[in-house]
Amino acid sequence: MTLAYIVAATLLGGVLSVLIAASVTVAVLGRIVRHLVSLSAGVLLGTALLNVLPEAFESGADSRRLFLTLLGGLLFFFLLEKAELYRHTHHHEGDGHHHHHHFDAQQAGRGGVAVLVGDSIHNFCDGVIIAAAFLTDPKLGLATSLAIVAHEIPQEVGDYIVLLNAGLSRRRALLYNALSGLAAVLGGVFGYWLVGPHDQLFPYLLVVASSSFIYVAVADLLPQLQRRLPWHETAQQLAWLAGGIGIVLVMLQLLHEH
Repeated sequence: MTLAYIVAATLLGGVLSVLIAASVTVAVLGRIVRHLVSLSAGVLLGTALLNVLPEAFESGADSRRLFLTLLGGLLFFFLLEKAELYRHTHHHEGDGHHHHHHFDAQQAGRGGVAVLVGDSIHNFCDGVIIAAAFLTDPKLGLATSLAIVAHEIPQEVGDYIVLLNAGLSRRRALLYNALSGLAAVLGGVFGYWLVGPHDQLFPYLLVVASSSFIYVAVADLLPQLQRRLPWHETAQQLAWLAGGIGIVLVMLQLLHEH
């Protein structure tokens, strides 16, 4: 049953993002992404700092080793991104960041291969994280999946816009998004079979999950909120950010009541 939950959770983010991208115009998608970036920053930080990390430290594992794992995780994801193997950008032409012409073509790579490879590695890591969370506690798995889905929707929609602006057809761009989403399912199954028998590793995997959430939020999402904007747009960003944290708090309350 746990494996079924893992597969369902890993499929959810990819399916939702593809459905949203398929049903809305590019102009509307651009506006949605801006708001969802703020929302997902709040969800990722709230989940990491209020849910996943406390769960890991309450396991009884050595706190020094957990902090060392957190530091190692942050450096690991930094190096993956440095090597352009861990893609989590939401930037695209027309997003208000004044990107040069052909920016999206460079982001996509020849035939969209760069987007496909980067997203697939990112999604595979997310799948392993979801598996570790469900194996630790189904409630924790649900909360972790929510955080990943909240981030994957703007991530995949942003990549869809990049692929379209790079010259790919709508059908091909959607296909690439769907293919990269399947990597999360593979990661979930891999995590279930490989990590499942070794429950002593669960606290450390939870810390790695937190390092992923924190890195994405701090390295990519929050810097976007630092741009100088009119006060009403800043207020909107803060409201969406607070809304993301609020979602985590409400979910924690509901899960503890059951």
